Amino acid sequence: MKRILSIMCAVVVIAASSCTKQYVTPNPNQTILIPVASTSWTTTDGGKTYSSVVSMPEIDSYFNNHGGVLVYFSFTTGVYEQIPEVYQGVSFSYTHNQGSLALYAQASDGVTVIQPPSNLTMKLLLIASN
Repeated sequence: MKRILSIMCAVVVIAASSCTKQYVTPNPNQTILIPVASTSWTTTDGGKTYSSVVSMPEIDSYFNNHGGVLVYFSFTTGVYEQIPEVYQGVSFSYTHNQGSLALYAQASDGVTVIQPPSNLTMKLLLIASN
């Protein structure tokens, strides 16, 4: 019985020592801070909805189809809040396509006229994927 147990232990040790470790290199994500001026927001419906388009050459055709885009706004220095979000009665959202990012702000009830957003900082997180 001891001999069988010794053989089994030897087999386990040999099998464990023959494993090969594989190291996976993580994808290079990118964080970009972009100031968004209050003057960059425009409206076409009398102030119910505002939009601002930011040029983003980092979002090429491949990245647009395969990468991930996360957007955060900082309304207070050093505090970032992920979009989409409702902040002080204003609903913020975004869309992206090749070469640009469109930001939207509208009243959370969808009908109230709002003021364009004040100056803010946008943190854009581009997540590469295979």
